Amino acid sequence: MTEYIINGKNRLSGKLKLQGSKNASLPVLAATLLTRSKCVIHNCPDLSDVRQSLNILTALGCDCTYEDNTAVIDSTNAFGTEINEQLMCAMRSSIIFLGAILSANGKATVSRPGGCELGPRPIDLHLSSLRKMGAEIFDFYGKLECSAKNGLIGCEIVLPIASVGATENIILASVLAKGKTVIRNAAKEPEISDLADFLNSCGANIKGVGGVTITIHGVERLHGAEFSVQPDRIVASTYLCATAVTGGELTLCEVKPSHLMPVLPYYTAVGCKMKIGESEIKLTAPNRLNSTGTIVTGEYPGFPTDAQPLFVAMSSVSKGASVFEEKIFNSRYRYIDGLNKLGADISVHDSVAVVKGVPTLYGANVEATDLRGGAAMIIGGLCAKDRTKIIDMGHIARGYENITENLVSIGAEIKVQET
Repeated sequence: MTEYIINGKNRLSGKLKLQGSKNASLPVLAATLLTRSKCVIHNCPDLSDVRQSLNILTALGCDCTYEDNTAVIDSTNAFGTEINEQLMCAMRSSIIFLGAILSANGKATVSRPGGCELGPRPIDLHLSSLRKMGAEIFDFYGKLECSAKNGLIGCEIVLPIASVGATENIILASVLAKGKTVIRNAAKEPEISDLADFLNSCGANIKGVGGVTITIHGVERLHGAEFSVQPDRIVASTYLCATAVTGGELTLCEVKPSHLMPVLPYYTAVGCKMKIGESEIKLTAPNRLNSTGTIVTGEYPGFPTDAQPLFVAMSSVSKGASVFEEKIFNSRYRYIDGLNKLGADISVHDSVAVVKGVPTLYGANVEATDLRGGAAMIIGGLCAKDRTKIIDMGHIARGYENITENLVSIGAEIKVQET
């Protein structure tokens, strides 16, 4: 088990280059299956979830290499149709392979996916959408056996909620389907635009991404392509929050500020000075932060649920009270016990968390309950007096590349130890 030991109260200051996006990389990697060719994916972050995706591709018959944030995948002989339970359970995003395998090979056998425990995240929308496209799906005690003997057929799909995963799976299933597929109430996250841009560069015909209606005209075949993944907007928020709680100054390079528009106003609200460039953001924090006010999570372009734990941690040492309402995941607040153990004053009532800012936090032993909860513990530890030990940090490796090295490079005092 990996543990982080943080000696807090060090002011962060410096410059960081932002990593590639985890949530954009994973569907793009799954999409390489559809090309039956060689694809080169740049800016692909070195994360355990990325490694798991490459393991899945290898198990399906792809020839994969990964070096210096570049993944090379040759899917010429990727005729495998089954992902074993161990690989599926390692990450929630493994479900996006279902649409790709089914489209490429006409059948697929997968288990229900694993990942962070954030409450129920049913895949019913994925399955019902694929069934509408002509797939037969049988669920044998959590093992899904899917087939499309006559190929997938384009159709109109109206999503009751703007699900990111379902939107991605439908896109993956429809690019080689017969006819036209229309997705209504589609998710609008920037990571979906990356998936569509990659597939279009491979010869797909996808239009309307970023709006509520996406139209996909099926093509007979795709070809390989070279593609660079967008920067990670949630990692950007993590480093900005970490700098803000220490009264520091940070310049983030190779960032897309437009992707951060749902969160940037809140840094200004708490008293930070922001300088926004074309691919750079500079934050200068005051000695003590103001309250964020009220934040309600929502589908993009709303406030991202993945950023909520980061802002709760930041608000725990602000002046005054902040209120958060979680509208996406009903178990997102599991990490709050850890912040309260560090001396925060946070109460939770159903989907609402009320954060009463305190002057400082104090070191303690806490646990990373999930990926973003682990990041919240790091932010808390950075502004806490004395030593904070964070256990079970395996979660953090799923979404953050070299986070300790990056934070140390701008002034943090963190040690990593294996137990």
